[in-house]
Amino acid sequence: MLGELHVYDDLEPKSAALNMAIDEALLTDAAAPILRFYRWRQPSLSFGYFGLYAEAARQANEREIVRRWTGGGIVPHGDDLTYSVIIPKANPFLAKSSLEIYASVHDAIRRALESNNIAAALVNEAAPKTSDHCFANAVRADLMSAGRKIAGAAHRRSRAGLLHQGSIQRHDLPDRFRRDLAATLCERYETRSLSSELMERATLIAATKYGTPEWLRRR
Repeated sequence: MLGELHVYDDLEPKSAALNMAIDEALLTDAAAPILRFYRWRQPSLSFGYFGLYAEAARQANEREIVRRWTGGGIVPHGDDLTYSVIIPKANPFLAKSSLEIYASVHDAIRRALESNNIAAALVNEAAPKTSDHCFANAVRADLMSAGRKIAGAAHRRSRAGLLHQGSIQRHDLPDRFRRDLAATLCERYETRSLSSELMERATLIAATKYGTPEWLRRR
């Protein structure tokens, strides 16, 4: 699907604010499409840029809370597989619409799930909204399995490119699933590690943006 891909399998659990900051830092400097998997240092909850802090706080149940730069609803983290896909501005894939990119990434997830004997299907039409909780509402091109939504995501376009942040709500995915998803997105991918320079920049972004009350409670 992609001509090249850098994969970051970020095994060290991190704070909610730092996870968001790393995605932003990667987008700023991306020279090729990126797939990043990441973990949380404690059960967490993320909510979309346009969401209300009060609503997220009501559902937090002592989870660490962070406002995403991307849109979308409220997502619990800890037992899920959280990932991001970053498309730099010069990549031809960015010419596709947001819905086309969303569907393409979710179809790659579907194919990787089926490689691991987990049946899933893309949603053709959005269901009526019943909650601000992301996984209570399936929108077009979300992923359903065994009658429930298991994969949702949100986008953010900027001058640097596109950030797609997603969650797969299954705690039992085998390790090979991550490799299968990378290979589905790009047959020949390159594994990378987060550099100390990028981590320094992300730590600063977390401290001055995602970890601040001003960002968290802006709405």
